[in-house]
Amino acid sequence: MPDFPKPGVTFKDITPLLLEATLFRRAVELMTAPFQDLGASRVISIESRGFLLGAPIALALDAGLVPIRKPGKLPAERDRVEYALEYGVDALEMHRDAVGPADRVLIVDDVLATGGTAEGAARLVRGQGAALLGFTFLIELDFLNGREKLQGERVEALLHYT
Repeated sequence: MPDFPKPGVTFKDITPLLLEATLFRRAVELMTAPFQDLGASRVISIESRGFLLGAPIALALDAGLVPIRKPGKLPAERDRVEYALEYGVDALEMHRDAVGPADRVLIVDDVLATGGTAEGAARLVRGQGAALLGFTFLIELDFLNGREKLQGERVEALLHYT
């Protein structure tokens, strides 16, 4: 979708994938597979399309699901980080009691673009003392070099746009 949400940005719409149960199931299986045997106790999903993928991945890994949200949408005590987007600056919040030092965490989102959102989510996880197993994305926009912000981390993506 060209020029959405701002002029110059091309939005990758995952709705067609979600509409096809077989394709959606296969995408979830492929996003889960690299982390299947790593003992994840929590799956972090990033608002909002990350929720759609994170929930079935959490179930497949027999792990708890932790939503990371935009500011002001979580009711309990929370930690907050600011991060750079492809088209601006934003912030993420997570409940303070969502993960702890005993947790092994997988972060899930639909798209890896500039890496700011994913890097912000990792800072929240580490700030609560949890171990980060890695990241799994449906799509990676290779031309935005977001993987560079996640150097040293395991990063998996099913589809790549160059």
